[in-house]
Amino acid sequence: MKAIWNGVVVAESDDTVVVEGNHYFPDTAIDKKFLLPSNTRSMCAWKGEARYHTLFVDGDANPDAVWYYPDPKEAAQQIKGRVAFWKGVKVVES
Repeated sequence: MKAIWNGVVVAESDDTVVVEGNHYFPDTAIDKKFLLPSNTRSMCAWKGEARYHTLFVDGDANPDAVWYYPDPKEAAQQIKGRVAFWKGVKVVES
């Protein structure tokens, strides 16, 4: 799977976990040079607290387009150490 934004592959992996229709990539699959910190947080009843990163590609920012659960609840342990994408980031098969 590839995550593409602004025409650039920002993450690629053969090892994704699909939860609620979202592909969660291993944290190591994303190119960290495209990430900016974000203070945004949200809560999911069964996964726990999500945190976010802003994607920054070729001078364009996509705020909070990457999310992850640093300490997911027991029911969501399969996404620990993984990131997912939204806000126009295309996730396609490699």
